[in-house]
Amino acid sequence: MDRVRKPVNMEDRYLRLLLDAIKICSNYQPRLGGNEPASLERFLQIYSTDAFYHWVGLDAQQVYKAHRAGGGLTSLYRQLGIGCQRLFQQILKDFLGLSEERIRWRYEVQHNSGRSAFIELDARIQLDAIQDISARERCATWIQQAALKLQDVDTNRLQGAIFEVRQGYKSRDSKRQNADLQSAARAYAAGYMPVMLILSEQIDDSVAQRYLGAKWLVLRGSIEGDATTSTYAFCRTVIGFDLASFLEQHSPILRAKVQQILEVLLGDEEVIAAE
Repeated sequence: MDRVRKPVNMEDRYLRLLLDAIKICSNYQPRLGGNEPASLERFLQIYSTDAFYHWVGLDAQQVYKAHRAGGGLTSLYRQLGIGCQRLFQQILKDFLGLSEERIRWRYEVQHNSGRSAFIELDARIQLDAIQDISARERCATWIQQAALKLQDVDTNRLQGAIFEVRQGYKSRDSKRQNADLQSAARAYAAGYMPVMLILSEQIDDSVAQRYLGAKWLVLRGSIEGDATTSTYAFCRTVIGFDLASFLEQHSPILRAKVQQILEVLLGDEEVIAAE
């Protein structure tokens, strides 16, 4: 079902959430051994006075550029993920009428040392917090359909959904996966269905299967599929915002900013001024 589009100034804010997150990558400088970020001059000073690095020829501008490009690209992926998280949170506020407090969810864990810490996930949809009846019914129907897809999930206990938002999932880090599986168990215990919402299609199939086995609903960034498989179908038909159209419409601006960042990371310039 097509939804009424929100005012342009709202979409301008959404675009700014993404641009503000990634623009800091333009100023990325590599760190040496965990120290402060190093300029090209500082990098060459440190490496040229290191006898071994000087002997083998690592005190070179090309090495600095390689460090900056590699670390900068990692930073770009990370910041893009942060921007996606902020964007999704704002969409939930605007289209489901959820407050900042209502979209947040966390749980407490106890460490072996006796100290406790809180793990906070990216977003929450709590059905009874949605005032608009139509929106609440769409979300409730989607949760029931998704739970049936996952199988062996007690739909009677579900009061909403918890989200982890990622731009992609390229890592096979078992520690990270184990933490997410723990979060799934805690979410179900609290009456929420855990959802991995990915804006790209970049997730390893074996990793996706492990999450599905732990009863995570995995939404991929595919323009095909339904609301139980596609991030964009979910946003359009359940939340009421056509995220795919929004990103396509603003693609020239987003691509230009990313291209600008890459030119700096791969080029000879030190940094460019943040906008």
